[in-house]
Amino acid sequence: MEEKVNKDFKQEILDIIRSRNSPKVMREKLEDYHSNDIAQVLPDLQLKERENLYRLLPMDTLAEVMEYADDADQYLEEMDLRKAAWVLERMEPDDAADLLKESDSVKKTAWLELMDDSSRAEIRKLASYDEDLIASRMTTNYVTLTSNLTIKEAMHSLVDQAADHDNISVLYVLDEEGVYYGAIDLKELIIARQDSRLEDIIVTAYPYVYGSERIEDCLETIKDYSEESIPVLSDDNHILGVITAQDVAEVIDDELGEDYAKLGGLTAEEDLNEPLRESIKKRLPWLILLLFLGMGVSSVVSVFEKVVAQLTIVMTFQSLILDMSGNVGTQSLAVTIRVLCDEKLTGKEKLHLIGKEITCGTFNGLILGALSLVAIGVYITVFRHMPLGSAFA
Repeated sequence: MEEKVNKDFKQEILDIIRSRNSPKVMREKLEDYHSNDIAQVLPDLQLKERENLYRLLPMDTLAEVMEYADDADQYLEEMDLRKAAWVLERMEPDDAADLLKESDSVKKTAWLELMDDSSRAEIRKLASYDEDLIASRMTTNYVTLTSNLTIKEAMHSLVDQAADHDNISVLYVLDEEGVYYGAIDLKELIIARQDSRLEDIIVTAYPYVYGSERIEDCLETIKDYSEESIPVLSDDNHILGVITAQDVAEVIDDELGEDYAKLGGLTAEEDLNEPLRESIKKRLPWLILLLFLGMGVSSVVSVFEKVVAQLTIVMTFQSLILDMSGNVGTQSLAVTIRVLCDEKLTGKEKLHLIGKEITCGTFNGLILGALSLVAIGVYITVFRHMPLGSAFA
């Protein structure tokens, strides 16, 4: 059986960019690579090499590269203002809005001023939503049809819109007043008879969410349906945008990052290039709380002061007690955070979970305590040659 060969696209792209070929030849060779692969080489290039790449790539390709690039705002600042504005216009509006949130305020204002009116308005609209709302993660890249069309008319409308929109696997239908009516799978439209009515293939019960909903409140609903995209509606049922499968994956990744941060005792997830002050602010509150809890646990040792005075060997096992309590706490924390993330849980179910964890911890403590008693007693008797009675006194 032949081994699979993993192509090193990164090195190939670097070799093309650093070659002495003409710009036309380099551009043609770079067309064979995915925009994500090109984005991965940007950190390995010198400033002059990146500037040369910005000139080589077609504007649409450069926009796609910026969508995949980490720290894309820094790369935009390396371009002249006009080119950066053109790139932002060609990016997905939601990606452009996210990028501008991370950019220098002066540069951001200049870029927005140089953009066309429709792109500027669209990006500002997306950037205006609170980060906790699902509308902040939507894209305005979608196709709409009206419910009174025939199949043939709908196909013509789709072809007209497809040039400017990538998300065409699901088509959204509006009534004559522009209110959301339902959705159509592209496959159903293709195989339908041309003289049929569009109404016959519209799914009026297609799932949707409202833009004013919090991400954590509607994430489970979006995941449960597993659709390519789901419409985001205003309070009066007009389409604001759509949430795609890629958007959902990014949201889930962010939510998991937050949960992992909580599990590690952080108030929020940390970034690699985050300032020291921010890292301290995120870690210190939990550490202070754990400090006082640790003092409480340590004070319990004073209850056994007389035992320790007579049998000092017991103190060597203090770390065992502290470690086991930490292990039990970590298990309970992991289970609790994972289950409590389910927004469908009622208050009664959450209380049941807390009671279950207390009961489980109590029984585990009794069992582990009994095992430790036997193990420590055997250790003191066999290895320290002390009387059996004093070991279990």
